[in-house]
Amino acid sequence: MREGFEGNGADKPVEAARRAVRPSQRRRFYDAVTIAAGAGGQGDHAVCLDGKPVRTPARRTLAAPVPELARALADEWAAQGEFIEPAKMPLTRLANTIIDGVAAAQEQVAAEIRKYLASDLLFYRAESPAPLRARQAQHWDPVLAWARQALGAALPRDPWPLGALHAATTLTGSTLIALALMRGVLSPEAAWQAAHVDEDWNMEQWGKDEIALRRRSSRFAEFAAAALVLGLLRER
Repeated sequence: MREGFEGNGADKPVEAARRAVRPSQRRRFYDAVTIAAGAGGQGDHAVCLDGKPVRTPARRTLAAPVPELARALADEWAAQGEFIEPAKMPLTRLANTIIDGVAAAQEQVAAEIRKYLASDLLFYRAESPAPLRARQAQHWDPVLAWARQALGAALPRDPWPLGALHAATTLTGSTLIALALMRGVLSPEAAWQAAHVDEDWNMEQWGKDEIALRRRSSRFAEFAAAALVLGLLRER
């Protein structure tokens, strides 16, 4: 069987799965990328390289619950050139984390998401200046208003939306923004902008930080992968 990205074990399943997909470069060893329905289990859609299923670092089948998501994963593999570049495969890395880590630790992951609510980004407002407070209110107040009405529901109990929600939460620093993204209340662009109100304000006042912008661009690729998963699963 074909293998994905190799890694090692750790106490926390999600963190272990993330470390297992740290970037490394290998030559491309396949020609055709296809999808096989049912290859990863009943109802799953597995990504195959030259007819053989891709394996996660824990040697599980890289398979998605809906064909659209499997196609997006396959597109990442098909887009690779002479070398396989994991850094350019954020959706595959997220899928590996979900399959190897989240699926076996759903209660722990849900608990981590809930912990963010105690110190959620949206609760911390600037005392001044007034224009920054106004911008925070513009982006954050609608999310809080929605949350007051809608957040009696439990967190998802399926590893794919739960894993994507966890990723969106950690990348934005806000469970509320991530939940609004999951429910379709915020678009991915609006959610990302809401998560960076303070950072954008500081750059406007003091100038752009190129290192921070490169880091943010890399994090956005991870966020976009999580948003794609949440969007596709919301529509099914």
